Amino acid sequence: MKFGFIAFILLLPGSGMADIPKQRLDEGRQIAFDRNKGNCLACHVIADGESPGNIGPALAAIPGRFKDKQQLHEQIWDATRFNPETSMPPFGRNRILDAEEIDKVVDYLWSLE
Repeated sequence: MKFGFIAFILLLPGSGMADIPKQRLDEGRQIAFDRNKGNCLACHVIADGESPGNIGPALAAIPGRFKDKQQLHEQIWDATRFNPETSMPPFGRNRILDAEEIDKVVDYLWSLE
């Protein structure tokens, strides 16, 4: 009985990263680290990142800071909607990243501990 309950919890949407292929997480990481694309390392510390910035908060334990992936997606798409004085570029609104690239970055960031 306990095993069935645990399996049920793990299969709930958004409850784990097991349903996201490693290749997709790798693609999200690549976009996030790419100095010509996401360039998250210019402002944030990310595990395994080289030469990180310190303007923004460290990107770790993301599920504890956002209510769901959609909220994180919206933050990356256009952070100025939530804070007009942010230094974070509106990656989606300015077409720095397309929606699929942002989704990949979201999946990658959501997987970080």
